[in-house]
Amino acid sequence: MEELSILIASTGLVNFTVGQVVMMLVGFLLLYLAIARGFEPLLLLPIGFGAILTNIPLAGMAEPGGLLYMIYEAGIATGVFPLLIFMGVGAMTDFSALIANPRMLLLGAAAQLGIFATLIGAVALNAVPGLSFTMKEAASIAIIGGADGPTAIFLASKLAPDLLGAIAVAAYSYMALVPLIQPPIMRALTTEAERNIEMRQLRVVTKTEKIVFPLLVLLLAVLLLPSASPLIGMFCLGNLMRESGVVDRLSKTAQNELINIVTIFLGLAVGSRLSADKFLTTQTLGILVLGAVAFAIGTAGGVLMAKLLNKFGKDPVNPLIGAAGVSAVPMAARVVNKVGLEANPHNFLLMHAMGPNVAGVIGSAVAAGILLALVG
Repeated sequence: MEELSILIASTGLVNFTVGQVVMMLVGFLLLYLAIARGFEPLLLLPIGFGAILTNIPLAGMAEPGGLLYMIYEAGIATGVFPLLIFMGVGAMTDFSALIANPRMLLLGAAAQLGIFATLIGAVALNAVPGLSFTMKEAASIAIIGGADGPTAIFLASKLAPDLLGAIAVAAYSYMALVPLIQPPIMRALTTEAERNIEMRQLRVVTKTEKIVFPLLVLLLAVLLLPSASPLIGMFCLGNLMRESGVVDRLSKTAQNELINIVTIFLGLAVGSRLSADKFLTTQTLGILVLGAVAFAIGTAGGVLMAKLLNKFGKDPVNPLIGAAGVSAVPMAARVVNKVGLEANPHNFLLMHAMGPNVAGVIGSAVAAGILLALVG
């Protein structure tokens, strides 16, 4: 009889808490969004599965000595995984559209408005009973507005590791919802005539320009904002491997095998932070709300900056491409192209939108560097 009692006490059935059940359901929801709806499946699937594994009672997978704990400590706590992801993204990125039209840097910068507006909003929420964010936590939440998952994870791991799970889920969820969130904002801020603007074909960019560009970006980061150098440096390394043409094997590895392996571990590590005691708090609700606000403000900032360029520039800019200034590459650019085609079936904006899109990646890394320098 005693053995039976011990056996029963060691089962999950009698050890589940309500919070663990809720978080496992959250994990299953993330799996549903990834598998059935196709929302950021590369990240939401391992994050969702990691959340389920983390909340299994008595398994201890996210506790010291557990597999998920070791993955988190090796890759997230050290900041290695986000940096490797950035290198892979750099190897997949073509800067031609940005080099051909450097004005698009302004759109990428304007789209980071959501980050700094949300920083203020997070601090203001301290006035709400039950919510309390330090400056480091507020900065980590604000970076969601950049729509750049690896940057959000990198900054949260440095400034607010206890909030990393909620911040990562919010960042990737809103990135996945780009096709739903952005179009209404884009239409509300532009007229039919503006959405019909056709832009001139971009000039051909030379190989030399493509090679010099990442080196120049890195040099500027080193001189002006060293705190952003880890992210920008790995991004530029990946891009230089792509554009130099002399290390195709390394470039293809960074674009495929390496980034895929790191993505699996990154997702599981983030999922390990979705334990009931860390996620089921009033702070999580505040993070989700602020993340949505940050994303909306970032989208609006890019569109409004494009409208401003039209007042002072000679070459017309379709304001829709400003929405691509958030860092969701290449999804935001595809959304811009789709909305543009709805207004004018002959207006292909994809290549033009890629300019502010990749500028947004640089912009979010710069914003993270600024926040690290200010509050880190």
